[in-house]
Amino acid sequence: MKRIITVLLCLFLLFSAFPSVAFADDDGGNIDNGGGGMGEGEAGQNFWNPGQDGVRVTVVRDSDNKPVTTPIDLTNKNESNIYFHFNKKSKLHYKSGATLAVSTSKYIYKVPEKGLPKIIEDDGIADIDAIRSYFTDRLVIGYIADLVGASYDTLTNGNYKLLVEPIAYITFGGQRYAMTATEAALYDQKLSGGLRAKMKDLSHKNLPLAMFLRKADLGYPAYTGSRTSAQSNSTIISSLGLGVIKFREDDGEDSDDPVITANYTYRVNTDVVTAVQLNTGSEINPDSPAKVTFRINGSTHNVTNIVIPEDESQLVWVKWHTPSTPQTVNISVSSNKGSLSATSIAAKVENLDTHEPPNPTAKDRNDSFSAASLPDKPEYLSRSWGIWSARWHEYLVWHEHWVQRHHADGSVDWVDKGKWVDEGWWDWTFTRYSASLTANMSLSPDDKVPTASGKTMKSGYGVKVSVTGDVDGSAPNSHITGLQTAVAYFPEWQYKSYWRLLDLTRSGNPSTLQFKNNKYSTYNRRVHFTPLWYPDSKYEVSVYAFDAWTPAGMLVANLSDYVTIKGNVYDDWHVGPQLVE
Repeated sequence: MKRIITVLLCLFLLFSAFPSVAFADDDGGNIDNGGGGMGEGEAGQNFWNPGQDGVRVTVVRDSDNKPVTTPIDLTNKNESNIYFHFNKKSKLHYKSGATLAVSTSKYIYKVPEKGLPKIIEDDGIADIDAIRSYFTDRLVIGYIADLVGASYDTLTNGNYKLLVEPIAYITFGGQRYAMTATEAALYDQKLSGGLRAKMKDLSHKNLPLAMFLRKADLGYPAYTGSRTSAQSNSTIISSLGLGVIKFREDDGEDSDDPVITANYTYRVNTDVVTAVQLNTGSEINPDSPAKVTFRINGSTHNVTNIVIPEDESQLVWVKWHTPSTPQTVNISVSSNKGSLSATSIAAKVENLDTHEPPNPTAKDRNDSFSAASLPDKPEYLSRSWGIWSARWHEYLVWHEHWVQRHHADGSVDWVDKGKWVDEGWWDWTFTRYSASLTANMSLSPDDKVPTASGKTMKSGYGVKVSVTGDVDGSAPNSHITGLQTAVAYFPEWQYKSYWRLLDLTRSGNPSTLQFKNNKYSTYNRRVHFTPLWYPDSKYEVSVYAFDAWTPAGMLVANLSDYVTIKGNVYDDWHVGPQLVE
């Protein structure tokens, strides 16, 4: 009974209401909505009927925001006539680099015993109370647990949360489709606006605005934009069409932990990419392109020749190098066209080389030591973004201009002195780029360890590390940076309190990072000394590697490797015989 009360309370706090309903201003509530009138579709070919909706539910691990189950689709209606869908991928899968793939295989879905409330309303006013009641129902949560092969207790033990995405079942081009808001936006990009042109009110307004976050989660921001107008593909992909259900309160962050959580936090002496989103309600074409200006530390960076179709958006960015000392860098951003997601940025530049471990000594003891689990920090191994381009589509139309022609014999006739007029239009193309990080780590006994055998060594000696990073993909080098930063955590401190900031020994792409030269090393080696007291067992080091920048954010990797401790340095000592005169 206690578990049920906890779940219900947390879920109640994690839902918010439509703005016309007032609730206490607490720190919970992580689903909200908007929308508006649906308008009229093209009869028989492109339409959506109220009630043809559902949700895609994905179980996500709370510690790293990774999907741990194949998404499941729930709907109240028989949708066996769906011809096109995009397989079972969640918004998180697409964020991690999954590509949109149209499928004609059998569409798999479930009709729950307890029917879903309406998710997409044609008048834009979804019943938040009904949605809250549905997702706080123990039977519903138990049903979802059964579908994903978990027990109710496992699903609600605080280690997992649910990503919920609205689904629309539509007829487009005379064929039946199933799509989430994110899939609709990605598909529209492939069609160069073809979906938006026919079904804008559904695909770009009521479907994505059916759910969004009021507090950042899963790497997505809180949405604060319009709740009643159609949205751009970029905004839908970055911010709309999702809700989160949790089964425990958020834990506070360790203030000493250098994990990057702020949008604009950088490290000293680092190549970074700062991006903003440029939105426009009217076409920005090559005849009059946009220009965005970044002003950073007295320098001006102009991004020119930006073109964006009507009601769309695009990331605009600048690559720059941070100062060598910690400080706040104030960045101003301006544009001659459209509206920017940010015009003033306070970028925090920090130094992570502040928690170097103390030098171990022969007298150190830790009789109560117990091994801790490796930290499981968020990973972002791939990112994607894109750029709009336009090409003129010539369409010549003859414009008649008839005039009378008088002849010498007094006769009159008419002649067409018209001209050809180009009444063409701009054809738009969205070129998508992607970048992926491949990172590896090798931990081994230092070369000066006299009795090491492969990865086995005695405690008290030093270990060395090599981290390599390679950023690859379709993006040009002007868009990205290599891997530049890595922080190593150690088991003797439970992977907390102390860490070593690795040295970038090979910059660029690929790059290499190693321990800095240890001032306590007799030979000035790049090592970390294992404590003499460490028990015979696995000695595993965790490395968090980051600062591989793209316009869509950082690429980040969790790494670990180990050596085996067997014996200690005293085992290598030998006391020779004394000479007696």
